[in-house]
Amino acid sequence: MIALDTNILVYAHRRDSVFHAAAAEAVRSLAEGIVPWAIPWPVVFEFWNIVTHPRIYNPPSTPTQARRQLEAWFQSPVCHVIGDQPEMLAALPDLAQAEIRDGQIHDARIALLCRANGITELWSVDRDFSRFPWVQTRNPLITAQ
Repeated sequence: MIALDTNILVYAHRRDSVFHAAAAEAVRSLAEGIVPWAIPWPVVFEFWNIVTHPRIYNPPSTPTQARRQLEAWFQSPVCHVIGDQPEMLAALPDLAQAEIRDGQIHDARIALLCRANGITELWSVDRDFSRFPWVQTRNPLITAQ
C-alpha cells in the first residue's frame, strides 16, 4: 500500500503551486486506480493547517475548501485513512537511540504509522524520511514532471 505525505496533498490541492499539475495527477492516479493507498491522520491535520494558514497562502484555502478536498480524496474506494497503532509504543526506544527529536518527531510518527499499517511506500518530496529504513520513499513529482 502507498501512503501520501502532506506536501503531495498540499501541492495537489493548491492550484497556485508550481507542483500542482504533477501532484494532482499523482493523487488522481491513485484515487482513480485499483491500488490501495492511504492518508495518515497526522497528514490530514497538517494539510488542513497549511492550506488554511494565511501566512502561508494568500489567500488561504477556506476551511470548507479544505474539508471538501479531503472528503473527495476519502471517497476513493481504495483510500484508507490510517491512525496510530498500539505497537508504535514499542518503537519509542528506537527513536530515542536514533536521537529523533524536535521537528523530526512528526516525520517519525508518519514513518511509524506506515510501518504499523503495512505501508510499503511513502510518497513525499521530503528527503528526511530516508532516515527511516523501514519505509521506502518516492517522490512522484520527479517522474511526473
